[in-house]
Amino acid sequence: MEHTSVRELLDASFIGKSAIAKGWVRTKRGNKNVAFIALNDGSIIHNLQLVVDPSQFSEELLKSIGTGACIRAKGNIVASQGSGQGTEMQVQELLVYGEADAETYPLQKKGHTLEFLREIAHLRPRTNTFGAVLRIRHHLAFAIHKYFNDRNFFYLHSPIITGSDAEGAGEMFHVTNFDLNAIPKDAENKIDYTQDFFGKETNLTVSGQLEGELAAMALGKIYTFGPTFRAENSNTPRHLAEFWMIEPEVAFNEIEDNMDLAEDMLKYLVKYALDHCKDDVEFLNNMYDKELLGRLQHVVDVPFKRLTYTEAITILEPNSKKFEFKVEWGTDLQKEHENYLVDHFKGPVILTDYPKHIKAFYMKQNDDGKTVRAMDVLFPWIGEIIGGSQREENYDKLLQRVKEMGIHEEDLWWYLETRKFGTCPHAGFGLGFERLVLFVTGMNNIRDVIPFPRTPKNAEF
Repeated sequence: MEHTSVRELLDASFIGKSAIAKGWVRTKRGNKNVAFIALNDGSIIHNLQLVVDPSQFSEELLKSIGTGACIRAKGNIVASQGSGQGTEMQVQELLVYGEADAETYPLQKKGHTLEFLREIAHLRPRTNTFGAVLRIRHHLAFAIHKYFNDRNFFYLHSPIITGSDAEGAGEMFHVTNFDLNAIPKDAENKIDYTQDFFGKETNLTVSGQLEGELAAMALGKIYTFGPTFRAENSNTPRHLAEFWMIEPEVAFNEIEDNMDLAEDMLKYLVKYALDHCKDDVEFLNNMYDKELLGRLQHVVDVPFKRLTYTEAITILEPNSKKFEFKVEWGTDLQKEHENYLVDHFKGPVILTDYPKHIKAFYMKQNDDGKTVRAMDVLFPWIGEIIGGSQREENYDKLLQRVKEMGIHEEDLWWYLETRKFGTCPHAGFGLGFERLVLFVTGMNNIRDVIPFPRTPKNAEF
């Protein structure tokens, strides 16, 4: 007989049926007359209670079933006599797949700090917290694909290995097959990349945007969803060295269209989580953040406030004494400034028209010569969750910005050529997936919303 998930067995429709359940023991309690085993298989945050008559099984078998053990149980599903669950299983057969030594199993029935659980990332998915986070992460990833597919976007697999730096920050991981103990040098004693695997200097991508723009020039509407990498020596609760990005690019869209798409997508994703992850979100709301459900619903319900960077500065400057970092026109906004704006408007904010000198080379320049059609979406607590822009479609202006920023023109010849052959207005943005999961789960550290976090000096598991 096929086994049935705990999620299904908790439904009243299974009452009166025989079933097989498989999973891991969360707790076991009881006496000489009856034993109660809480079984979880990851399909839902709730456990299935197994009711066991000790007289029907050997003492050795029952002793081997402790917290963390993996077991198979067969029995009848009945209406539960206890509170908190609708069904339970009256067990007829038990099989232990794998024991868990009670003295060494790290996840005993007690509270564990999130810092401790990061040290045992191979086991933390078995906890209620990380089971909930990972299920929500799955549903959000599915919702992203569904959102774009239902709107006739095409999914583009942008390269992970690249010879360009889309952000121009230079914080990239190098890719090479050189023997690091015998790196070849040229006549000027510089690394001779012509002898490397790709014949040139290559890196792990920081963004699929540039390649996405190329595809949008042919397919109209595309999105990427893949891993990206930043060799940034940062240990803040909002930064990872390896993370996932969603980057739509749309031909003929301008900045207003870009803002509309970003707002509509974010509202859709948050509502999808509320509709499909109700039990997990409620658990995290009760366990970690009592305001989580209200904050999520607020994002779905309220229009995002839209204003320019210059308008934002006029709000921030009179309150500069409240901030650690100086704020004036021309400075890049810090998280404290972003949070102030979100609090000021009591909801998400979209900022546009930033000074061009603090933004990337590819952003479309405004007629004032000082600002570009950039767009950042600011969320409660998270700060910036989306960064995007209308792209510069004018070849001469784009080439001038490349030169101004000291970018090697020959490295981006293919990108520049799209402005020569059938150029058109287009726009796009990048959504940091982990920041979205962070917002939806209410967790405080981005290391706790990705299965195996990669941060400075940490590549365990």
